[in-house]
Amino acid sequence: MELFSANSSIPTPLPQEPWVSRHGPFFSFHFPLGQMTDLIYTEKELVQSLKEYIQAEESKLAAVKSWANKLDVLTLASTSDPEVYLAHPVNAYKLMKRLNTEWSELESLVLQDPSDGFISNMTVHRQYFPDEEDEKGAAKALMRLQDTYKLDSESFSKGKLPGVHHNAILTVDDCYDMGKTAYNEADYYHAVLWMQQSLRQMDAGEEHVVSKADVLDYLSYSVYQMGDLPRAIELTRRLVAIDSSHQRAGGNLRYFEKLLSKQLKELNQEVQEPATEEPIQLGTYKRPKDYLPEREIYEGLCRGEGVKMTSARRSRLYCRYHDGNRNPRLLLQPMKEEDEWDSPHIVRYLNALSDSEIEKIKELAKPRLARATVRDPKTGVLTTANYRVSKSAWLEGEEDPVIERVNQRIEDITGLTTQTAELLQIANYGVGGQYEPHFDFSRVRVTSRRPTIMSDVEAGGATVFPDFGAAIYPKKGTAVFWYNLFRSGEGDYRTRHAACPVLVGCKWVSNKWIHERGQEFRRPCGLTEVD
Repeated sequence: MELFSANSSIPTPLPQEPWVSRHGPFFSFHFPLGQMTDLIYTEKELVQSLKEYIQAEESKLAAVKSWANKLDVLTLASTSDPEVYLAHPVNAYKLMKRLNTEWSELESLVLQDPSDGFISNMTVHRQYFPDEEDEKGAAKALMRLQDTYKLDSESFSKGKLPGVHHNAILTVDDCYDMGKTAYNEADYYHAVLWMQQSLRQMDAGEEHVVSKADVLDYLSYSVYQMGDLPRAIELTRRLVAIDSSHQRAGGNLRYFEKLLSKQLKELNQEVQEPATEEPIQLGTYKRPKDYLPEREIYEGLCRGEGVKMTSARRSRLYCRYHDGNRNPRLLLQPMKEEDEWDSPHIVRYLNALSDSEIEKIKELAKPRLARATVRDPKTGVLTTANYRVSKSAWLEGEEDPVIERVNQRIEDITGLTTQTAELLQIANYGVGGQYEPHFDFSRVRVTSRRPTIMSDVEAGGATVFPDFGAAIYPKKGTAVFWYNLFRSGEGDYRTRHAACPVLVGCKWVSNKWIHERGQEFRRPCGLTEVD
């Protein structure tokens, strides 16, 4: 069962057994928004500390300037006629005093280091800073969003994203760093897109630190790796024109020209001058295939494309009041139940969690959020995986009355026992967070999943089912429920599902995986394997 909380996002299927292998790439950078908000306040504190340091430096500099101005006047007078100046006993005394005492005081002033407080503050906070892997993960998250939602690099660089009410701009140097991250991972497809965007903004006159030669160097070689020799030659010629002494450009140009000539001769075509370079767009090159066979279907559903909700199917969906088969706790206040899909049957319960319950659950989970793990299907050992990079925490019913109340509510709604279920899992997905298509059942049988959405998401973050073309969108405080096993205990392979990347916003979800064991009399076997 999926529970959605305060910043509700799409229903995320509830986890299965802790030792179940969870397949399907889930990608995000290591800092979910729940923790990144703390970094925002840390940065604000450091800015204040920096301002105090600047003020201290300015005060010190003002004092030094005052000394310099005073001494400048004195030395002008003393050097105009030193003997006359020293003939006056007061001047002789003050010279001795200045050189013995006042210059020593000035020296002490100059040697003062107002940066101590700032450096100390930096040292305290640095342990919580993101590292290089986090920065790389953030860049990869943007590229994942770019692919899933078919956003060009210019849209990203100008902050033009759906659901965004304010713009966040990427500079020439930001785009260059994005491209360099991709290049270092041998991801030449994204390296081309981001280096091209860096070059486009540079040519438009934007300020930059990186040199055009560096951008062209990376771009030309990445284009070559994408198999576009004519464009690689054109870009390398631009590089040579800018920097004729570039250590690689000349050699690369000769190699590219020779290779192109060889290819054309093999095709019995004449060698032609490369066409004038046109800007590289999102569709100029085809994204390389990867390990996920249903990627196009999955990403299409994330964009709202290919959803197989027909008018005939919609006519079979209903809403109703659900009292849990006259459960005493639901008689006076039954749950509002809505059909999301007919077969397999997926339902959503409205107002499954209150705002206060959501905030309490998040409060309990935040200190324990840790990198989510998956069970290696070969070794059975829990490990982190780059396809699942969310933060999660597990909460026991005994820890707080709210958790006990939520567990009881799940039993009342589903009619299933939670005595053999997993603990309540809280997951926080930052921007770009996703969990690629996977099953919730494996060696250990999980009969159902109930994810509860605890936050609203501005854009992205749906739960999609590639097999039958369903997309379930997040609504804060609601819970989504489905069975992933038939009554016979056989897996329902139609329930392979995925959590789409969060494009804008923060996704909090609580999951409850309810196991087959213990449900023998609550959900008895049917007459066939697929009942």
